[in-house]
Amino acid sequence: MHISYFSRLDELKHSDEVILFHENKIIMDEKRYTWNKETILKHVPRDSILLLVESLENRTFVLELAADVSLSLSAELRSLRSLMFNEEGEFFLAGKANQIIDWYKTHRYCGSCGYETTLNKNQRVLTCPSCEIQYFPRINPCAIVLVTRGSEILLARNARFRTGFFSCLAGFIEIGESAEETVHREIKEEVGITVKNVRYKKSQSWPFPSQLMLGFHADYLSGDIVPEPAEIEEAAWFNVFNLPAVPSAEISVAGELIQLYKQEIEKKV
Repeated sequence: MHISYFSRLDELKHSDEVILFHENKIIMDEKRYTWNKETILKHVPRDSILLLVESLENRTFVLELAADVSLSLSAELRSLRSLMFNEEGEFFLAGKANQIIDWYKTHRYCGSCGYETTLNKNQRVLTCPSCEIQYFPRINPCAIVLVTRGSEILLARNARFRTGFFSCLAGFIEIGESAEETVHREIKEEVGITVKNVRYKKSQSWPFPSQLMLGFHADYLSGDIVPEPAEIEEAAWFNVFNLPAVPSAEISVAGELIQLYKQEIEKKV
């Protein structure tokens, strides 16, 4: 089946769905966050370029609007994070749409010569017609790790993003590093301890703005917790049977790592 990675408004099919963004917020009403062609036709510019998000069953496109049309659609502007507690599929589809919009906005012009880039219908890429550089969507790999010590797990609160949750330690993979090297470095930098037996568990796409989270489990080796104040507001060991507020396992790989280890300890008790 031929896939077209962008479409004009008049090329949309009746079965197509569109996710609308305005100033990094999603336009949605109480029941939906996707719209059909007939509903949005008179509310969006006729020359709009829509970018493909998914084409598994019905096609889903995304469009970012310069004007706020939420009131005319009897809808409202919502942050992407507000969808985290909706159905899992909704959050990740909207998250993918947000990543595609972010890629498109930040690569409209060539970073080498400044020439305006062009879309390619046959693949998700922006190309400079002057120097022929291609810009594919960028993925930022991160390592996230659950550190354990018997029935205790190491959890921390981020100093910059105060969500109220305690979570696993995480950090971006730097140039020249393996993911396992990132685990050792980030743990040492953020809380001052060392670990052993680092093993990979699973990954997750995380759209804030375009991370690929690589989930690891590591065993405590040595050292006392000394939080890096610029990064970590608070860090401590918690018994798996007496945890603070942590991310949901239905939403984040951090929550799933915590849940899986708790289940592992419960089997031993």
